[in-house]
Amino acid sequence: MGNADAESFQAELRQELRKSGYVEGQNVLFDIRSAQGNLAQLPLLAAELVALKVDGIVAIYTPCGLAAQKATQEIPIVVVAGDLPRTGLVTSLARPGGNITGVSMMAAELTGKIVELFREMLPSKARVAALVNDADPFGKLFLEGVQLEARTTGIEIPLTMVRGADEIDAALVAMKKGGAVAVVLQASLASKNVADLALKHGLPIATVSRAFTEVGGLMSYGNHEPDSYRRAALFVVKILQGGSPAVMPVEQPTKFELVINLKTAKALGITVPPSLLARADEVIE
Repeated sequence: MGNADAESFQAELRQELRKSGYVEGQNVLFDIRSAQGNLAQLPLLAAELVALKVDGIVAIYTPCGLAAQKATQEIPIVVVAGDLPRTGLVTSLARPGGNITGVSMMAAELTGKIVELFREMLPSKARVAALVNDADPFGKLFLEGVQLEARTTGIEIPLTMVRGADEIDAALVAMKKGGAVAVVLQASLASKNVADLALKHGLPIATVSRAFTEVGGLMSYGNHEPDSYRRAALFVVKILQGGSPAVMPVEQPTKFELVINLKTAKALGITVPPSLLARADEVIE
């Protein structure tokens, strides 16, 4: 998808499979497909993989998972995404019931925490807005997380919807003109380009994706992504050894981390409170 997580996802997958004896070019082959942010391409890409008669499909984020689900009910699929049951990818966490299993990352539940972190980092009256990927079915759950935080705190969190990467620049301009001083970003929009645009427009942006902070985003709070990707690889190993996704319970993360990019904070003129830096699991300098 051209997402900031893509490189880490592929690297962890390869490394964990190698540990289990599956070495690329020897006893396993990878066919990589990426829509580069153009979600309309996903059904075609999924169909290409099905036509190749692959032994399994691994997908990151809800749109990729749903495209794979629509393309095949026979080939095993491992998905790492925000909420597998509520987006219809599996019947339940304990009993997936079909040809899909994977890791459900609890992304919607973590959205409110990011708003809280912004309110600690910035002046208490700072207006935090949310940028939603309207082309991603998970966007509805992301919205629910934002709205729950708004109701709980009694603060308004303006929402801006985009349907692709080409709309983000204009959206950030409009958000800043509307008074936003910080933005909570849906993870399927996170990319190096968005991190660069954030600096261009002087807008602090945070999401659940650690990879976004590593490529220049201000802050992330979410599950430890490399661990989730390694867990996905272990599902692949079980499938290659004859296991069925239908009886492999979906996993949820148990480790969460706060990552702050201090270099980006300085570029944006933000002084991160020492108390927040002390709580960070990693500070990028």
